[in-house]
Amino acid sequence: MATIVKTKDLMIEVARQLFARVGFTNTTMNDIADASNKGRRTLYTYFRNKDEIFHAVIERELERLWHDLELIRRLPATPEEKILTLLLTHLDKMKDLVLRNGSLRAEFFRDIWLVENSRSTFDEKEIQQLQELLEEGKQSGLFHVPDTRLTAYLLQNIVKGMEVPFISGAYRSKGTVEEIRSAVRHLLLFGLRQSEESQQESNI
Repeated sequence: MATIVKTKDLMIEVARQLFARVGFTNTTMNDIADASNKGRRTLYTYFRNKDEIFHAVIERELERLWHDLELIRRLPATPEEKILTLLLTHLDKMKDLVLRNGSLRAEFFRDIWLVENSRSTFDEKEIQQLQELLEEGKQSGLFHVPDTRLTAYLLQNIVKGMEVPFISGAYRSKGTVEEIRSAVRHLLLFGLRQSEESQQESNI
């Protein structure tokens, strides 16, 4: 069993390196079999086609990101601080993931649906993680969220929507990371309404 896992892990890592160096499109199943010193028959025992290997590569890379997010989840901090840190860490680590993989970056931008299909399990776990923090904040009176599941889904999609501009650097023209953090905090706590303090000041 250990040998099977080791062989599969080797093929995934070899494929990742090839995708990073020459790109998904220019890599063949033969290339992966040759680079891993395994025959085509062995390769096809684990993966039916190149898309399946790509899926496994993305899943493996997202496991690295999930490990970091889980560490943040366990920090002795308020639900608000954990959510803010999770969202910004998500962006930082996703950027590292894409840039670390060189030519794989082209696939991330060009064939987003291929990546989307490969990350569905990760997305669901992240939504669950955010929902738990929203529930925690709701129970402590920090958040007033009618539907924590829906809110978690929206938050996760918001951070996904920021990935491409964050990775490409386009966000820099819109604000610094601290300014983004401040804006997200305001949306998280007050939505589009003024804070209670601002409302009180305007009524004086």
